[in-house]
Amino acid sequence: MTDISLSRSSLSTGDSAATPSDLAVGVDIGGTKISAGIVTASGKVLRYEERPLLNVLDESSTTTIVDELVLALLQDYPDVSGIGIGCAGLVEWPSGVVRYAANSSYRGYLIRDHVERRTGMRTVIDNDGNVAAWAEYCVGAAKGHPIVVALTVGTGIGGGACLDGQIFRGSSGLGLEIGHVVVDPKGPRCGCGNRGCLESRVSGTALARRAREAATAVGGERLIEIAGTPENITGEMVFAAASQGDELAVALYDEMGFWLGIGIASLVTVFDPTIVVLGGGMMAAGELLLRPTRESLAKHVYARSNRQLPSLCPAKAGSRAGVVGAALLAFDGAHSPK
Repeated sequence: MTDISLSRSSLSTGDSAATPSDLAVGVDIGGTKISAGIVTASGKVLRYEERPLLNVLDESSTTTIVDELVLALLQDYPDVSGIGIGCAGLVEWPSGVVRYAANSSYRGYLIRDHVERRTGMRTVIDNDGNVAAWAEYCVGAAKGHPIVVALTVGTGIGGGACLDGQIFRGSSGLGLEIGHVVVDPKGPRCGCGNRGCLESRVSGTALARRAREAATAVGGERLIEIAGTPENITGEMVFAAASQGDELAVALYDEMGFWLGIGIASLVTVFDPTIVVLGGGMMAAGELLLRPTRESLAKHVYARSNRQLPSLCPAKAGSRAGVVGAALLAFDGAHSPK
């Protein structure tokens, strides 16, 4: 085990106001990479590291990378309040067991307990959508809002809700799996095995799949020109074509927005939030995706003429929201039951 018993003099935080109690480690276990950082109580990231997963989403490789990242950070910042982890999948609260993740082999994964044994530090773990929502609520676009729904639209869809200053988790931590709400029972197969989950209809993966399907039809010439063959089309290529005004690419974003608006409409109907925060890689498309999403939300929400719709706001915590939110959760970890 790497020695983490270092003196306070070895620290170099870059923030003269920071004290040991003002720092925590945040870890974000995603679908393509694992990232970690040292974060202050105000949400400032002092140090950030990430490692690719190389499409190996098993417990052993994940544990190895988490170990490397956390222990390296603790070498330079040994005096932290605790460690917080965000992980995709069904994460029991407060036990910390990762029961299941649709796009990995995690089944009853005890990563939190492992990190606690390796470091001797209090560690908390929650769903990655929950910690991203917590970051937006505490220090991001939703700061000051009492009822918050946040979605991360990237390779898949994650999300969470903060209600009156608390993360909503359901009875055992398995709630708010927004990406796996079924919006189209006859739709495409999702990574979880169901058909027509929201993320099977709107996500980076869904955009690329629909583009490959549509590119061979009339109007797909520009996408094929960019990619070479339909099989090579990626979501980034669709965005490039749409930004140049390509009709098919724009229509694909309209389709994504239609389904995203349906999903958000259901959440608005259930939670009546004051704000909906949208983050993740796909939101880089801006109005290409936001415009059709707003239109679909307005069309499908319950009692539209009798309610004020919440604003749809871009996330502010950015690509490091998971790291920030997990660290912020760690500050309260000493008060959380095992």
